[in-house]
Amino acid sequence: MSLMLIIGLLGVAALILFRNQIKGIVRNDHYLVQKLSRAQWYHNFWLSGLFLFVTNAVLFSCTLLLIILQLHFAIPIVHLLVMMAAVIVSLYVWSVMHRAWQGSTSGRLKMGCIGSSFYALLTLAFIYMLITLEPAYPGEDTFMAAVGLACGIVVTAVACTACLAFTSISGE
Repeated sequence: MSLMLIIGLLGVAALILFRNQIKGIVRNDHYLVQKLSRAQWYHNFWLSGLFLFVTNAVLFSCTLLLIILQLHFAIPIVHLLVMMAAVIVSLYVWSVMHRAWQGSTSGRLKMGCIGSSFYALLTLAFIYMLITLEPAYPGEDTFMAAVGLACGIVVTAVACTACLAFTSISGE
C-alpha cells in the first residue's frame, strides 16, 4: 500500500511538472472554454473560484460514490481505475478552467485559492478526525482507521496542491 502511495505521489509530481504540456491539450476553441470565457460571471474571481470549489466538491463526491458502489462488488483493482479516472477528469476540468480565465494573474491566483480550498478544508477535517480518533468500544484497534485517515490527508493535500498548480500558476 505504501508503494502505491509513493508511486501516486511521484505520478502527481510529474503531472505538476509537466502541467503546461497537459494544459496544452485543451485549446482555446474548445466548447467549454468558449462557454466559460463568454460567461460574464466567470470574469469575477469570487464567482469563478466558487464554481471551481463546487466543481471540486462534485468531482470528489462522484468519485467517493463510485468507490463506495464498487465495494459492493468483488472485483479487484476497480477502485484504482476509478481513482485514475478521477485524476484524469480533474486535470481536464482544471485545464479548461485555467484556459477560460481571462482576468489578471492575481485574479487567477485568487480563483485557484478559493477553488482548491475545498481540498484544504477536507485535509483539515481529516487531520481533526485523526487527532480525535478514539476506539468505539474498549480494546478496539484504531490502527487501520488511522492509516485510512493518513491516506486521506495525503490524497486531499496533493489534490489541493495540484488544483492550485493547474488553475493558478500560468507558466505560459
